[in-house]
Amino acid sequence: MEKMLLNNDLIDNDQMKLSINDRGYQFGDGIYEVIKVYNGNLFTPTEHIDRLYRSADAIRLVIPYTKDVLHKTLYDLVEENELVDGHIYLQITRGVSPRNHAFPIEPTEPVLIAYTQTAERPVNNHRNGVSAILVEDIRWLRCDIKSLNLLGNVLAKQKAHEANCYEAIQHRGEIVTEGSSSNIYGIKNGVLYTHPTNQYILNGITRQVVMKCCQELGIQVVEEPMTKEELLQMDEVFLSSTTSEITPIIKIDDSIINSGKPGDFTRKIQQAFEEKVQQVM
Repeated sequence: MEKMLLNNDLIDNDQMKLSINDRGYQFGDGIYEVIKVYNGNLFTPTEHIDRLYRSADAIRLVIPYTKDVLHKTLYDLVEENELVDGHIYLQITRGVSPRNHAFPIEPTEPVLIAYTQTAERPVNNHRNGVSAILVEDIRWLRCDIKSLNLLGNVLAKQKAHEANCYEAIQHRGEIVTEGSSSNIYGIKNGVLYTHPTNQYILNGITRQVVMKCCQELGIQVVEEPMTKEELLQMDEVFLSSTTSEITPIIKIDDSIINSGKPGDFTRKIQQAFEEKVQQVM
């Protein structure tokens, strides 16, 4: 039977019990990360754990473990479950206390859970590209925090699902922000455009790898807001996330991107990303 992590303990899945008064359940009062695993090795774990602690600081949640201890515990979880390819889901809530919107008066112990999930790499999407729709971004104004409050993302993703599309590209008014579970990029005349890292988007870990790949490839990057119209006029469009990696977008609503084929620059970035993956395998 697979193991799950509950605070400091690795336990069987059927032993996992959480309180109805956990603030993560009642308020979404917590944070999370998803860390990719290739051939039993965590990909960019330091970056994910650093972001987890930044999110915790932003919501005034004190994680009762050092980064090194958490890092080792996650590796132990992967080894215990003999995970080869897939990912770890990790979340920390403010803990258990009687329901009240304000922080608990009495100190509470944060509740940490993590589990592994086997998942194949989406190679067909990488090769052929995916479709997306444009939707209004209705989320709160601190999207840089990787919080458990994901209802806006869920509603956007559901719209994409009902339209038989892979992703929903969100926009505030005319300005494109990010996907419901990804960062969004456009390429025009060999220059990569993407929204700057501020409170309106999550600074994706895969996004950070994309930035490094572009630097190594000599691809100019412009981090500034782009409009919906500008996005649809791009030569190439792609998305990135931990689970989707680098995925070309070949259609947005009724607009075909690059004649419906993944573009050359996207392919170069995919290859550079793949080389970094191979380094941990």
